[in-house]
Amino acid sequence: MREFTPDRRVRGGVRIAAHKQTSTRQAIRRGLIPRQLILGLQQHQGSAAIPIVEPGQSVLKGQTIAHSDSLRSADVHASTSGRVRCIEERLIPAAHEVHRSLCIVIDTDGQDQATTTRADWPDDRLERLARIRDAGIVGLGGAVFPTADKLSSHLPCRALIVNAAECEPYISCDDMLMRESAREIVLGAKMLRELLAAEECIIAIEEDKSEAIDAIMQAGRDLEDESIKLAEIPAIYPSGGERQLVELLLGIEVPSTHYPSMHGYICQNVGTVFALQRLVSTGEPLTRRIVTVTGDGIAAPQNVEVLLGTPISELIEFCGGYGNDVSRLVLGGSMMGYALPSDELPITKASNCIIAAASAEVRHDSREWPCIRCGDCGSACPARLLPQELLRAARSRDHPQLSELGLEDCIECGCCDVVCPSHIPLTEEFRRAKYAHARYERQLVFSAESEQRFQRRGQRQQDQARESAEFQDQLKQNLSEDPDARERAIRAAVARARQRREQDEQ
Repeated sequence: MREFTPDRRVRGGVRIAAHKQTSTRQAIRRGLIPRQLILGLQQHQGSAAIPIVEPGQSVLKGQTIAHSDSLRSADVHASTSGRVRCIEERLIPAAHEVHRSLCIVIDTDGQDQATTTRADWPDDRLERLARIRDAGIVGLGGAVFPTADKLSSHLPCRALIVNAAECEPYISCDDMLMRESAREIVLGAKMLRELLAAEECIIAIEEDKSEAIDAIMQAGRDLEDESIKLAEIPAIYPSGGERQLVELLLGIEVPSTHYPSMHGYICQNVGTVFALQRLVSTGEPLTRRIVTVTGDGIAAPQNVEVLLGTPISELIEFCGGYGNDVSRLVLGGSMMGYALPSDELPITKASNCIIAAASAEVRHDSREWPCIRCGDCGSACPARLLPQELLRAARSRDHPQLSELGLEDCIECGCCDVVCPSHIPLTEEFRRAKYAHARYERQLVFSAESEQRFQRRGQRQQDQARESAEFQDQLKQNLSEDPDARERAIRAAVARARQRREQDEQ
C-alpha cells in the first residue's frame, strides 16, 4: 500500500469537537439477539421490497424475506432465525426522517440458525452485480443508495474512493471497524477496484484516526498490494462529503446537480466495502451493521454489531441502559442527525449512530436574532453557496431565485448553523425550502401539461368549427345537384367523428 498526500485544502467546513473518545475505549461488542425484529421493506433509496413470506412462517438467518422488483431497490433478509408474527405498517427511521413502511415482524427463537446455501463468487461482472443486489447491500454511510445500482455505471471508473473519513461528531462505527477488520476492508477495496476496472483506488481517512490508519496501512503491507493508496485528510467537517472528498483528493469539482458517479468517480463507505467483502468470503447478505451508541445519557457508550430490525430500546438496554439525565434521542451525528420520537423504532440499514443526549448536550435557547450579514455562513459552506441569500429567497418563497442560488446543491451539513452568530436555523430553513421548491417545480410541470391540454382542446374546437362550416357549404352545394347527397354527407361526418374519437382514446 502506498501513501497518498492530497495537496489541496478543504473548501469551507468547520472544526468541531469530535466526542468520540468514550465510544472507542473498548472493542466492538457482539452477541445481541433481540426478542423481536422489525424489518422495514424500504430501508433504502428507491422502491420498497415485496414480502415473500407469510405470518406464521419460520425463517432462518440470511433467508430472503422480501424481494426487490426493480434495479433501484434492495432485498431484505431475516437477521436471525424465528417465526414471522405479522406484516404491517410501522414507523422506521430512514436516512433523513422517520417514515411509515410496511414491515415484517419476526419473533426470534434465540438459536440464530442460518441458511446453509452458499455459492462461489462468480467471475462474470453482471452476475456479481446481481449477487450484490440480491444480498441487499446499500450504502452504509447514510444515503442507503442500492450499491449494485451505483456500481452498474457503464462509464469508465477514473477513481474508486473508499470513504473512511467519518467526519460527523459522535459517530465512531467506521473507525472501530477499520481498527478490527482492516484486512477485510483492504480485500474488499481490491475486489471493488477489479469489479469497476478503476484506474486508481484511494482509502481516505481523517488524520485524527491514527489507530485506524496504522491498521489499514499494515493490512495493505501484509497483503503486498501496491494498487491501493491511503490518504490522510484534514479532520475538518464535512470532509467526508462525496463532492468534497473528490475535490480534496483529485482536484475535480463536480458540476452542480451532478453526482460524482456521473463523471467516473465512485465513492463507497468503508462499512459498505466491508459488507461486500463479507458477501464474497462467506456469502452472507446484509443482516447486521456496526452502530455507535453514545452520549452522556448512556451508561456504557460503545460500538455494537447490531442485527437489522433490533428495537433501539433493546440496544440501549444492551449498553447498560439510560443514565439519569436523558433529554433527547438522536439518530446519526450531532450535525446531520435528527431526533427520534421513540426508542421502540428499529435499527435499519441507515442507522449508524444512536445518541442519548443529556441536557448539557442539547441546545435549549432557541431565540433567533436578525441576520447581521457577517458572511461567516458563506465562508463555512463547503458547497460554495451563499446561505444568507438563500435564506432571504427561502423566506420570501422566491423559487426562481432559489434555483439560481443553487438550493439543490445544499448538502444540509449544518456548518452555517454552527458559525451563525444570530442562531438562525439555516439548515432547517433550507430543508423546508427544498420540499416547497419540489412542490413548486411539480406544479410548474402540471401547469405546463394543463396549458398543453387547453391548447389542444382549443385547436380541436377550431378544427371542428371549420369542418362543420365546410360540411354545411358542401351540403348546400350537393343538395342542389343530388338529392341523396345529404345522407352520404351525414355518414361521412359520422365516420370522421368516430375516427377522431378513436385517435383521442389512443
